[in-house]
Amino acid sequence: MADTTPLIQPDKGQDAIAIHLVNRDGFPAWVKKLSAGQRAALAGQKFDGSGYQVGIVPDGDSWFAVGGVSYPENLSSWCLAKLAETLPEGTYRREGGEPGPALHGWQLGQYVFDRYKKPERPVGARVLLTKEVGKIDGAIAEAGAVRLVRDLVNTPAEDMGPEALEAQCETLAKAHSATLKVTKGDALEREYPMVHAVGRAAARHHAPRLLHLTWGKETDPVLAIVGKGVCFDSGGLDVKSSAGMLLMKKDMGGAAHAIALAGLVMGAGLKVRLHLLVPAVENAISGNSFRPGDVLASRKGITVEIGNTDAEGRLVLADALQRATEEQPELILDFATLTGAARIALGPDFPALMTRRDDTAAALIEAGKAHDDEPWRLPLPDAYREWLNSDIADTNNAHPNAFAGASVAGLFLDKFVGEGLDWAHFDTFAWRPATKPGRPKGGDAYGLRAAWHMLAKRFGGA
Repeated sequence: MADTTPLIQPDKGQDAIAIHLVNRDGFPAWVKKLSAGQRAALAGQKFDGSGYQVGIVPDGDSWFAVGGVSYPENLSSWCLAKLAETLPEGTYRREGGEPGPALHGWQLGQYVFDRYKKPERPVGARVLLTKEVGKIDGAIAEAGAVRLVRDLVNTPAEDMGPEALEAQCETLAKAHSATLKVTKGDALEREYPMVHAVGRAAARHHAPRLLHLTWGKETDPVLAIVGKGVCFDSGGLDVKSSAGMLLMKKDMGGAAHAIALAGLVMGAGLKVRLHLLVPAVENAISGNSFRPGDVLASRKGITVEIGNTDAEGRLVLADALQRATEEQPELILDFATLTGAARIALGPDFPALMTRRDDTAAALIEAGKAHDDEPWRLPLPDAYREWLNSDIADTNNAHPNAFAGASVAGLFLDKFVGEGLDWAHFDTFAWRPATKPGRPKGGDAYGLRAAWHMLAKRFGGA
């Protein structure tokens, strides 16, 4: 958004337009308290307290707003999003209570991706007041992280290639006095051979690279965050259909999540030694594309037969996960738009979660449920490991049947995570196929808030 006005501000008793929240069950009793003219105004707007309805009620020389919600006494993150989308510019206050978790949706209800197309009717900021002043900075940072994911994913690949991801990490490093190391060219081929192989066919300005940001005291526990940065995925020589390629600008959605989460970690001063790793590539097609049947070396030394060049995300993640492992981290989190199988199983709204440890899965699911960002755990079954066997290499990157695609991809990644390390893998969609209040069609964050609140609880602030 062009407007930089904080959309949530401390309530110091300043003038503000009231927002009343009601549901269908409570609406008949509530509306009886209004004047005949006010009741007529709501009736003309067909307002009955249904979810996400918005009404404007005249009140002398002024007016107030009313919003339909399911549970006025127990708001979700998105209860005020429709109000934020539709009300006029101004300052607002919830009548009879605080907005609580709905501070999140209030901000994101005003999100607009306007890099290439300006809104036809720009609307100024709608500001919401709260007396819960201690929640403001955190809520602003969290919504900002989601906006960053949306902006990065919505940007087409020509403007969001590996070079642009590097620039994004440079901006992040400067903002938090972190260190960024970029590995590319011959050094990339030596140190991260699968990242190089996947990205080597791309044009020069989209050349592959490994982005490695470090921050925090070296004496603090190591937290590694890894994000799949495939900035466009043609499928390689196992080329996708035109329909399958249409949304592949979003294939760097895992990197967008990882970068946004790293920003939250540093901004809050969590007591960690952070390692952010983003393998940034374009899976393009040219005379030097890697091929089906090739055997690739990896950073870990495992040889990988290529059963499918369109299973490239796990290859670049594998090298990055091996690098993360070398720090002996207390926890590794990775995010990736990895498999269509996860979407077939869970749809767009639930990121697939795979972990080695039950307590880590439970903590992430609990945090997600509490903040309207629930992941769904899928297994890493030992019985399916044999599906990745290769006759000529240590492993194949793809299995020959159509079963359990998300879990088998997770099992491939598991080979590159150090034995005994705590690791959680999010297979996230990073895209919203249909608009909901506060959540427009396009790039979106899934699993980000679950991961953030789990980390904040586990590691604490500075």
